[in-house]
Amino acid sequence: MTRLLSGPGALIPVSVLTGFLGSGKTTVLNRLVRDPRMARALVIINEFGSIGLDHDLIVRSQDDMVVEMMGGCLCCTIRGDLLRTLREAPWRFARDGKCWFDRVVIETTGLADPAPILHTLMTDERLQTLYRLDGVITTVDAATGMATLDSQEESIKQAAVADRLLLTKTDLVGAAERATLEARLHALNPAAPITISVDGAVDPALLFEAGLYDPTTKSHDVRRWLNAEAYAGADHGHGHGPGHGHGHHHGHHHDVDRHGDRIRAVCLTFDAPLPALAFERWLGILTMFKGADILRVKGIVNVEGVDRPMVIHGVQHIFHPPVRLDAWPSDDRRSRIVFITRDLDEADLRGTLTLMTLGLEHFGLVGRDGTTPGAGDGLIA
Repeated sequence: MTRLLSGPGALIPVSVLTGFLGSGKTTVLNRLVRDPRMARALVIINEFGSIGLDHDLIVRSQDDMVVEMMGGCLCCTIRGDLLRTLREAPWRFARDGKCWFDRVVIETTGLADPAPILHTLMTDERLQTLYRLDGVITTVDAATGMATLDSQEESIKQAAVADRLLLTKTDLVGAAERATLEARLHALNPAAPITISVDGAVDPALLFEAGLYDPTTKSHDVRRWLNAEAYAGADHGHGHGPGHGHGHHHGHHHDVDRHGDRIRAVCLTFDAPLPALAFERWLGILTMFKGADILRVKGIVNVEGVDRPMVIHGVQHIFHPPVRLDAWPSDDRRSRIVFITRDLDEADLRGTLTLMTLGLEHFGLVGRDGTTPGAGDGLIA
């Protein structure tokens, strides 16, 4: 179970700053590190390359370069192992023998898929005792964004997995062009707020604290993290569960095939508690056979026989250890699972769960009334 602590032992939030080449990541970073609120941030630039940060160099070594920003923030550029750097950072960059930073920002190269970094944070046992994933921030160039999304699949993935979308260079485009780009981004990723950055300036409060795993989490933060309401708008019917005897669950999605993006945002809602074994096997089948095409999954789930809600978070085939909340964030007890997928639509997702439930019923592993005689032994054990 993920540790949720406050005070000196709290997990350090990690944000991943990504975006396609030329989208303004470095300009944003230069402005961020000068904000007094970022004075206790460690900035890690993955694959430094030719990035030109405006800074005063204080230390240089063969493996990396460490610089101090004007605001007191420390910047470490690495060409080596990100995992090793994160493991060593609390003591390697210690001041007076203590870990001084309370936030980490990792900037990726413009061509990078952020998924491997997220996997590193989600799967390494040592890192899970030190850090928590706060969120993915993706910069998008307002002037070239549409053309980049049309020609570069990596840029689509960067936008689709984001928790925050940061629109740059809006002064170079008209209102209609900007609105068109924002509509496309919203279709790709309905739940991610879009923030405008002028000359790289942005309020850090709009970018950070995007994740669920906040030691001060209150119930409304879970709803804000999931933001299932952003998917509303499609006409859908009510139902009760995944298989026969339960009715049909409902879902809504944003289909962006008109752009050839192949990526869909889908929110599935289930009125009745989900059979534990069927739900677990369903996620296992999806991630095993379609993991590369399930870019991100977030959900709050009502599992049969479990009195507290369970929060799940996955990136492709990797799932963060599930978190059981102390209580439901509202009177709404429905399961809501948000998928960002490629070449998978709502019917594919719904059909897989229905078949899984029916198959388990056939073998007597799930009762006809939807109950599971014994909880699963994996994800939700």
